[in-house]
Amino acid sequence: MVKKFMLSNLFRVTYTLPAFCLLVSLSVSACAQTVEHLQNKALVREEKNIEKSSVLLNNEKGIIPLKNLQDLNIASVNIGSAFASDFDSISTKYSAIRPFESLNYKFNPTTFDELNDDLKFFNTVIVQITDQSLNDPRTLPLLLDLQENKQLIVSLSGDVQSLKLLNDLNAPIVWTEKKSALSSNLSAQLIFGGIGAISKLEKNISAKFKSGSGFETLASRLKYTIPEELGINSAALKRIDEIAAEAIQAKAAPGAVVMVVLDGKVIYNKAFGTRTYTDKTPTRINDIYDLASVTKTSATTMAVMRLFEQERLKLDTAIGAYIPRARNTNKKDISVREVMLHQAGFVPFIPFYKNMLETDYSRDSTAAFPTKAADNFYMRKSYFAEVMWPQMLNSGLANRGKYVYSDLSMYFMKEMVERQSGKPIENYVMEQFYKPLGMTRAGFNPRLRFSKQEIIPTEDDQVFRKTLLEGYVHDQGAAMVGGVSGHAGLFSSSNDLAILYQMLLNKGTYGGTEYFKAATVDMFTAKQSDVSRRGLGFDRWDPESSKGYPSKLASPQTFGHTGYTGTCVWVDPKYKLVYIFLSNRVNPGVSTKLLDLNIRSRIQDVIYEAIGNQAIASKSDKVE
Repeated sequence: MVKKFMLSNLFRVTYTLPAFCLLVSLSVSACAQTVEHLQNKALVREEKNIEKSSVLLNNEKGIIPLKNLQDLNIASVNIGSAFASDFDSISTKYSAIRPFESLNYKFNPTTFDELNDDLKFFNTVIVQITDQSLNDPRTLPLLLDLQENKQLIVSLSGDVQSLKLLNDLNAPIVWTEKKSALSSNLSAQLIFGGIGAISKLEKNISAKFKSGSGFETLASRLKYTIPEELGINSAALKRIDEIAAEAIQAKAAPGAVVMVVLDGKVIYNKAFGTRTYTDKTPTRINDIYDLASVTKTSATTMAVMRLFEQERLKLDTAIGAYIPRARNTNKKDISVREVMLHQAGFVPFIPFYKNMLETDYSRDSTAAFPTKAADNFYMRKSYFAEVMWPQMLNSGLANRGKYVYSDLSMYFMKEMVERQSGKPIENYVMEQFYKPLGMTRAGFNPRLRFSKQEIIPTEDDQVFRKTLLEGYVHDQGAAMVGGVSGHAGLFSSSNDLAILYQMLLNKGTYGGTEYFKAATVDMFTAKQSDVSRRGLGFDRWDPESSKGYPSKLASPQTFGHTGYTGTCVWVDPKYKLVYIFLSNRVNPGVSTKLLDLNIRSRIQDVIYEAIGNQAIASKSDKVE
């Protein structure tokens, strides 16, 4: 096998791998890692060179980076680029886009007219062109027409002199000379704010595009790169692969996805294993997982924070002020703060499904049984209002003021959020956070929007619903209310969670928009209890954990949450770290092996060790 690696910026040497190993006295394994590290360093240098030579033009209106993603219906059109798939693959990490395949512009004279018709429902069109395709006599008229009716953005690669042909264009242009997968990747990131524009034209091209022309922008969203950009040797993260493989081998979970974001840069995102033990389809990094209790922080707490800032929900106001039906119960004087800290004295949970009658559900959907809990399983109308809600309102209280983790807390918070916002919680968080942030796969009841093949199955439920759960929430109580609850029901991909929690790490801002005031983020995520480690809604670093929770190396600032289905999200502001682990450890049935093997924490330990080695490595292994 032949491997290429950079010895310096001046020359390139090619060795066979064994020969290089002998040369530097390394084992084959260590040698391969060294070669990969050198290759990645060279890739980072190439990336930096492309960033330094890419120029943003015609951006007087500040269109780039794109903002207000919830208002944009984006088409990505390729005219002649061989690397459109690389451009589109990165773009879809930022927002929903509709790619249009490469056009056979040389032989089909009607293609451009048909394309223009197909674009009528899009308000934003990104067109990828090259210097060659720009010479086609139909390209410029198409661009000028799109400019009049759409928000047009042009990504041009090739000879800088081709810019002359775009003198009449007023739409933003991202020009890069190199035609490659990497340059297409970076052009997409520049358009969406993953990287900033920093360069100017170096010479006069035309009366419009002169030397010194070019706009500067700041990075405002996640960047997708490799560990070497941050001075981390990729080999330092290989242990993650080994621990994930160990989990799958031990049948702790059929599959998993791990994501690492450091300093706003995604440096690791891999999928492991298969969808289930019987479905051998490999997992993918964009698969959608049931988050279980990560819903508490990713949906309900977000909504509470927004309403708190708007002074529509006050932490020291009693439940009875917000929930009329609680006023004649033992819950009336409990404060919102107590509920958010799990100090209200609620029972941990109520197994509602165990008390169901056969008349409470049906295998067919009818007007009398409208609430879908799984495939071929429907709850009777008003079951929540008539049975579940009264049981919660009239449930006992014990140990008020002490920390007792309870799912009931977020049932009550959901009710308060919906009353104070005037909207169902699933709609509220979608409108307020997920769509504006560019989260395209997060939400409740994913089967309404995605195929089963995009959603990882959870338990083969033979006790309650008698079916494999595919896109329906695993938690029984959440399922019985139609898949939307304050404590469970949210599904997401790793990338969407990274966006949401990077916003929190940024103290409430992302993509140029402020979602929360920094003081609000600090307050909710900081330790707020005298009797537990908890923040407001958020779980936190535990100084009393014998194994280290969530990691033996995590800082005391760490906040996040875990989920029963085998998920977690942890944010460590000290290290500017977002760590995400998604799995379906409850498939085919509930297993404790993920916990017994301490898989999630051990992977997090590896990340901290890599970060710790960064400073040492940077002194002798710096990327130039």
